[in-house]
Amino acid sequence: MSEYQTHEHDVLVIGAGGAGLRAAIEASAAKVSVGLVCKSLLGKAHTVMAEGGIAAAMANVDDRDNWKVHFADTMRGGQYLNNWVMAELHAKEAPDRVKELEAWGALFDRTKDGRILQRNFGGHKYPRLAHVGDRTGLEMIRTLQDYGIHQGIEVYMEHTATTLLLDGGRVVGAFGYDRERGRFRVFKAKAIVLATGGIGRAFKITSNSWEYTGDGHALAYNAGADLMDMEFVQFHPTGMVWPPSVRGILVTEGVRGEGGRLLNNKGERFMFNDIPDLYKNQVAKDTEEGWRYVTGDKNANRPPELLTRDHVARCINREVKAGRGSPHGGVFLDIAWIKEKLPKAAEHIKKKLPSMYHQFKELANVDITQEAMEVGPTTHYVMGGVRVDGVTQMSTVPGLFAAGEVAAGLHGANRLGGNSLSDLVVFGKRAGEHAAAWAKSHGQGKVDAGQVESAAKWALAPFDRAGGENPYGVQHSLQDMMQDKVGIVRNDGDMAAAMDGLAVLRKRASAVGIDGNREYNPGWHTCLDLPNLLTVSEAVTRSALDRRESRGGHFREDFPDKSKEFSNHNTVVRKGPDGAMRLCRERIPEMRDDLKKVIEENK
Repeated sequence: MSEYQTHEHDVLVIGAGGAGLRAAIEASAAKVSVGLVCKSLLGKAHTVMAEGGIAAAMANVDDRDNWKVHFADTMRGGQYLNNWVMAELHAKEAPDRVKELEAWGALFDRTKDGRILQRNFGGHKYPRLAHVGDRTGLEMIRTLQDYGIHQGIEVYMEHTATTLLLDGGRVVGAFGYDRERGRFRVFKAKAIVLATGGIGRAFKITSNSWEYTGDGHALAYNAGADLMDMEFVQFHPTGMVWPPSVRGILVTEGVRGEGGRLLNNKGERFMFNDIPDLYKNQVAKDTEEGWRYVTGDKNANRPPELLTRDHVARCINREVKAGRGSPHGGVFLDIAWIKEKLPKAAEHIKKKLPSMYHQFKELANVDITQEAMEVGPTTHYVMGGVRVDGVTQMSTVPGLFAAGEVAAGLHGANRLGGNSLSDLVVFGKRAGEHAAAWAKSHGQGKVDAGQVESAAKWALAPFDRAGGENPYGVQHSLQDMMQDKVGIVRNDGDMAAAMDGLAVLRKRASAVGIDGNREYNPGWHTCLDLPNLLTVSEAVTRSALDRRESRGGHFREDFPDKSKEFSNHNTVVRKGPDGAMRLCRERIPEMRDDLKKVIEENK
């Protein structure tokens, strides 16, 4: 039998970003014992990469904004595949969650009369993003962490969960290890909240950090939970493209929200050349009107750079492929031009975009107050994830909850910028609340020693194959293949080849081996991450093959238009009895009449 330590809690939260911290805080407030498993160090969550702001209809800058407009914007951005229950709750509750963060110590930028300042962002009709310069996610994590550490939550830093433990179909715990010493841990829990983030490390070019290997998606899938809408991967339009060492690092949409313009190598604002019919009456017809919008003129339409992320990313991709890109394979993003309009433009840019100024100055030797940035699309976010109940956030496995990027539903086919941060706190709170209620009404199930031993044996298997396939080589092959064949623009032939490639990569992954021991062994950690990456890659590819249309973050050049056939269902994958992935289509429930009216009124 393997040696392991056992920890027992009423609620176990796996993931310590915005959603995980908020869930842990809420569960602890319900007077239950809470454990928080953190893959990295506490505070080093991917939430800090969300720079532009948190979307909430507070109407501090434009009094026409309200939850109904936010709801309609979210549904429109998601191409109406959203879980409308979640979209309604999100729009209604986001303002209170922002005020709560402020009460807990978050220092937002202010209007002249002292209210929380809000900025424009792609897909939002009115200025809606409460922000802290371009460091909003960092401020959120700081606030939640500073508040949460005093709530009696036990934190397990640098721990990874590899298997969920089941008893009669319900979750009763998790098996994992500490990353520093490699010692095994068993966490007994009456309820578990997954808040593990996304899947970006399945692709070669990504804004995501090393932790984003689809752990929560795979944990839920292997426990029998449904995954939904995995074909919808968001490629953020603007990541750094130079130098190669920083390729993919996020360049916040806040740059465009503050007036940044996208230009090709001919100096053309190419976004004016392709405006979807859905947005034609909302987009500026000239540069002056766009500038008035940026500076807060209520009567001006938005500049085309602030269209939805999926559309902007495809436009950039098209310019590059047509030979109109920048020297290093991107396009130009120019905020320096505003010196034509503002006498102290450099100081304004440094104040509004301090992180971007320092990021480009230090990493690329570019002064964004004087010259344009080179940017290009980068894998950023997955709209798909664990299928959850819209109110409670419980998955299709009893006792297993999910919140944040790992959960599907809110964003539909495409997420609007800023909705991610409000998603974290709105549904992190709900997941923690309902997980605590579940734990109070259900006793601790039985943890089967056989499951634990099997999980430990699987985790140690790479050491039995010392001298086997290099895990980094398999991971790099997977990332290259997903980037090339299941990326921004997809087609049947490429994705069918990717499915064949995944079968080959699974065989290679089953033969990976590692030397040394369990202490301080990142190669071993990569061996354990690989099955998760392969699972989410198959879910994305299989779902994308089935959806024979283009919608939101999913674009197929062989089916470039939307199809009515695919307009009213979500794609669901689950593990079959034989262990193979199975796909089905689930019809979206009929929306309430009052919400249909809200959408109609806000067209």
